Amino acid sequence: MKLSDTIWGAALLLLAVAILWHIRSFPPMPGQHFGPAVFPGIVASALAICAVILIGKGMMERRSDPDEHVWGSLGGWTRSPRHVIALLVVIGVNVFYILFATPLGFIPTAILYLAALFAVFGVRARWILPLAVVITLVIHYAFYKLLKVPLPWGVLTRFAW
Repeated sequence: MKLSDTIWGAALLLLAVAILWHIRSFPPMPGQHFGPAVFPGIVASALAICAVILIGKGMMERRSDPDEHVWGSLGGWTRSPRHVIALLVVIGVNVFYILFATPLGFIPTAILYLAALFAVFGVRARWILPLAVVITLVIHYAFYKLLKVPLPWGVLTRFAW
């Protein structure tokens, strides 16, 4: 389904405003000029700018064809079983991650997550597992060691480093 850029822009603008509103409550970091709200604030501001551009683009498209009153239409991809399955897998792996990241742990969950996405998007079968493992370990290292984000260990708790 293709929704009008105006609708997407408005939704993204609401999301950006909600993020900016929420980060106001983030506490400052003692002894630092930048706190935990800086990065989300930059991302939300960039999102708001993109949203305004999308809204403007959507309004220009509607102005160029005033007889067109459609705010959305089904795209050709909706008639392709492969594309519909890919959409369902993308939604499914996100639900899977939400439900199983804590009990299974980040590493096994992320490997399964990436492997499912790689399979549905046509990565060669022999590369799916090695890529999923390597990318998961790189992401884990970046977040757990470098950024100090506490990722769940789940079933691998006894191997935590």
